[in-house]
Amino acid sequence: MARAHLTLDPAFTIGPVRRRLFGGFVEHLGRHVYDGIYEPGHPSAGPDGFRRDVVELVKELGVTTVRYPGGNFVSGYHWEDGVGPVAERPRRLDLAWHSTETNEVGLHEFQHWLELVGSELMLAVNLGTRGPQEALELVEYANVPAGTARTAQRAANGRQEPFGITMWCLGNEMDGPWQLGHRNAEDYGKLASMTAKAMRQVDPRLELVVCGSSSRSMPTFGEWERVVLEHTYDDVDYISCHAYYEERDGDLASFLASGVDMDAFIESVVATADHVRALRRSDKRIDISFDEWNVWYLSRWLEQSRTFTVDDWPVAPRLLEDVYSVADAVTVGGLLISLLNHADRVASASLAQLVNVIGPIMTEPGGPAWRQTTFFPFSVTARAAQGSALRVALDADPVTTAAYGDVPVVAAAATFDGSSVSVFLQNRNLTEATSVTVDLGRFMPSRVVAARGVWDEDVHAVNDLRHPERVGLRSNDTAALADGTLTIELPPASWTAVTVA
Repeated sequence: MARAHLTLDPAFTIGPVRRRLFGGFVEHLGRHVYDGIYEPGHPSAGPDGFRRDVVELVKELGVTTVRYPGGNFVSGYHWEDGVGPVAERPRRLDLAWHSTETNEVGLHEFQHWLELVGSELMLAVNLGTRGPQEALELVEYANVPAGTARTAQRAANGRQEPFGITMWCLGNEMDGPWQLGHRNAEDYGKLASMTAKAMRQVDPRLELVVCGSSSRSMPTFGEWERVVLEHTYDDVDYISCHAYYEERDGDLASFLASGVDMDAFIESVVATADHVRALRRSDKRIDISFDEWNVWYLSRWLEQSRTFTVDDWPVAPRLLEDVYSVADAVTVGGLLISLLNHADRVASASLAQLVNVIGPIMTEPGGPAWRQTTFFPFSVTARAAQGSALRVALDADPVTTAAYGDVPVVAAAATFDGSSVSVFLQNRNLTEATSVTVDLGRFMPSRVVAARGVWDEDVHAVNDLRHPERVGLRSNDTAALADGTLTIELPPASWTAVTVA
């Protein structure tokens, strides 16, 4: 049996676990909005058209902040299309996802939905086909209390008080050739700087996210961050990271170790941001908004995208509806561990996405909603990871991967809120259990509160319409506490969270 030993000390912290770390993402894409969160006529829908069964699942998931409306969608979006009387809103082509956007749900409706689920809005502006003027008008409409034509328009549309949106994204993935309005780093950096300065003239309270690389594998990665931040360092608060992972060619060992790549991504961006800070002799620190991350079988989407024709623009087609396995859930748990271990620099993160579209929640039109396997590590971590992230001194046996070489058999993170310690563990061994000991002597622990996680004899088991509860959280009864040491046996290919008081 493989082994791992962790040592924790309340004096050695990484940083506070900021609640925006457990954000989500809703894009106008496929059946995410229409037939996902919004389905008038569904038995659970309220008079506003929003499915209450989905609302309850989103609340259970625990998302704190939701990025909206995109994503690639935002680079062709006119926010004005989504306000005013619904019957008068125009239908538009969505070039990003080859669909028709009805605009039944816009800013007002989405803010109402956020109030139902108890989450904060993180709003993206279109810097693909639009620019500073349209962003200014949106900030005025959303955040200025009264006294202008835009604020009067907002009031006429049903909201007297401002939305008070704090966090804004300056476009989306502008380094990607697939993006409407794609620019090089110089041109985007200048545009983002202009737009940020203008937006802050309207509302100096704004927290702004500039586009970083859309993946670590982009040919411009690193240089993009440097150039963009040289233009925008004084104007923004965060730089974005986006990363998606999938099992390739049956290489499950490398897939479970995807957190190794996320670690390297974060640390590279931090190094680049701090390099620009040093060059500018600035006292200001730029942190990361990791506002798209998940398991996504992107290769399937690329095949589907080649079939589109000019005469077929469906409303709410079934796109990106990946069905997630136990292995996917264990990988998501590992990625959450990476985010916690960089809590000092990752201020915000958004699981992409929430419902139907590569989401932890699935729905069927007129039918049920259910939790995918990936729901469980996120919901548990969002609740258990409180207080400060702790530095984990890890001594573990290695496991060999094709992509990353030898990596520790266990990935681990821990948090402490003053009264309880939560430890998050991923066993990367595919065939054997791993014995873990955790030195908690400095915390004077008294009992194990909970030990639960995701694993299964079939790592490819899924929850679907026919079997919506095939996979769920399982208790790990091997967890024991004696003389300040926690011991637990982790099943093969598993993710586990343990809370000790």
